[in-house]
Amino acid sequence: MRRLITAFTAGALALGIIAGPALAKQPAKAPTIVDVAIEVNSSGPFAGAFDTLIAAVLAADPAVLQTLTSNGQYTVFAPTDDAFAAIGLNPGNIGTAISQDALTEVLLFHVAKGERYAADVVTSSQIRMLNGDFAMVDGATIDGANIIVTDVDAPRNGIIHAVDAVLLP
Repeated sequence: MRRLITAFTAGALALGIIAGPALAKQPAKAPTIVDVAIEVNSSGPFAGAFDTLIAAVLAADPAVLQTLTSNGQYTVFAPTDDAFAAIGLNPGNIGTAISQDALTEVLLFHVAKGERYAADVVTSSQIRMLNGDFAMVDGATIDGANIIVTDVDAPRNGIIHAVDAVLLP
């Protein structure tokens, strides 16, 4: 038995020596929309500007988080904390002031399939959102919200544009 354990350990060590360098060269997974939103919210000029959005994604149906971390390509119109505050929502009340179903519906009205850079958005007249409704586009506004930051790349699955109002389906 001792000989079997020693042989297994030696084999595992050899596999680690051979495979280790190959595994070390594997690139880390590219950041998702959620990863990028958390990073932007953590440091830089928009630190703390998306606390409510992050809380909302976590309070919504888990399918929202799953979608925003999946391999599909999406465009997110991300409301700032000030946008949420204008309708009475903040990180402290997001899970109680609005039902999970309504919150999920609102969040899905901020996401479109496909990666749409600002040049694609501003030349559109409407965009179908994941909840099935259309958001109307007029230049640099979408459903009346100003697009205030554009083309924040989430290399793994899409792009983010910040908006100054919550889009309501």
